[in-house]
Amino acid sequence: MLVLLIAWIAYVVAVPTIAWKKVDKVDAFPSAGRPADQPGTTYLLVGSDSRKGLSRAENRKLGTGGVGDVGQRTDTIMLLHTGGGKPLLLSIPRDSLVPIPGHGTTKINAAFAYGGPKLLIRTIEQDTGVRVDHYVEIGFGGFVNSVDAVGGITICPEKRMVDRRANLRIRKGCQQVDGVTALGYARSRHTEALGDIARARHQREVVSAIGAKVKSVWSVLNPWRYSSLINAATGSLTVSQGTGVLDMANFARAMTKVNGSSGLTCSMPIRDLAVHWDHQRALALLQHIKTNHTDNIPKNLCTPTGLIQ
Repeated sequence: MLVLLIAWIAYVVAVPTIAWKKVDKVDAFPSAGRPADQPGTTYLLVGSDSRKGLSRAENRKLGTGGVGDVGQRTDTIMLLHTGGGKPLLLSIPRDSLVPIPGHGTTKINAAFAYGGPKLLIRTIEQDTGVRVDHYVEIGFGGFVNSVDAVGGITICPEKRMVDRRANLRIRKGCQQVDGVTALGYARSRHTEALGDIARARHQREVVSAIGAKVKSVWSVLNPWRYSSLINAATGSLTVSQGTGVLDMANFARAMTKVNGSSGLTCSMPIRDLAVHWDHQRALALLQHIKTNHTDNIPKNLCTPTGLIQ
């Protein structure tokens, strides 16, 4: 029995160590003008349109969906903060109108298109005052394969959704979906009155659902599922130079807690659907993140849409 236990521990450690070698590393941080170090740890999570890791069948099922050159656009921008309080997952709507250094005021996801991770991080740090400690980018392929690796997830759309641009056709109500459908759900914005705001809420729902499946004991006890999950997550992953396995373990652990009583999920406070940030509420929320006091965030600052509920 002891031999089997040692072998199992070795396997659990070896699989992510080997898979980590496939992860791309990028010089993501600006060289100057950054906020000072802050308590806790903040990750910038970006979903790019890279299809690396997708099979031909998955590519056909996904369709074009308006996807341009690989890695040039991002529909998902989130800050994950971990520290002394509850982990917090904050969506930054990709259509947020903010100043981008050298490019005037425009949609925040243009920063990624103009200058990749460095300009996006510079923009976010300039506009929020929050220091980003680690950069994590996952492409379509990694997203789809991660959902499939945990056996699919449950989503609960509030109405029937048909969106040709996202290649999505699902019924109202809770249902089990595969990776391609989950991606379509996370990308869709044309079936909702709230547009990009609703899409960000769907993204947090999907990310939380993946996290709930990952923290299942079965994900570790089943060797095939564990190996599939690790390889799916790392097969289309890019992280900042200096981010290591332990940093990503902390990231993964926090992502399993953000949904429910053990964590917080919010959208950046906004004042309209244009999307302009509500600066007074946004600054108040960001101050809680910068000072690592997420347990004290009032409900009117952390809402599903960013609007005052």
